[in-house]
Amino acid sequence: MKRHAPRACPVCGERLALTRLSCTDCETELSGMFEACEFCSLDADDRQMLLVFLRSRGNMKELERHLGVSYPTARARFDRLLATLGVESSDEPPGHLDVLQSLARGEIDVAEALNRLD
Repeated sequence: MKRHAPRACPVCGERLALTRLSCTDCETELSGMFEACEFCSLDADDRQMLLVFLRSRGNMKELERHLGVSYPTARARFDRLLATLGVESSDEPPGHLDVLQSLARGEIDVAEALNRLD
């Protein structure tokens, strides 16, 4: 089982620094301050979702099919992934995502969603 390095310090919550690299073959070790991979600390589900999205060349419908969820739910999960990576997620006005999520959960109908989005 592969383990993934944590991003945050368990004591103070600040971002951890990558300071040691080692070769499993010859046991060479390097110490210093290294740039960490932004994708390496994602959990398995987020890495899989990102891989499907990239393989489908950014097709949200393909991501929706892979996840087995509605488009608004797939979009919400992808936006959450982008936020985890520190990427600006959406150019939609604030509140639109909440409306789409309510629609996906069946809390409101299409007419109400359209009304709130206007």
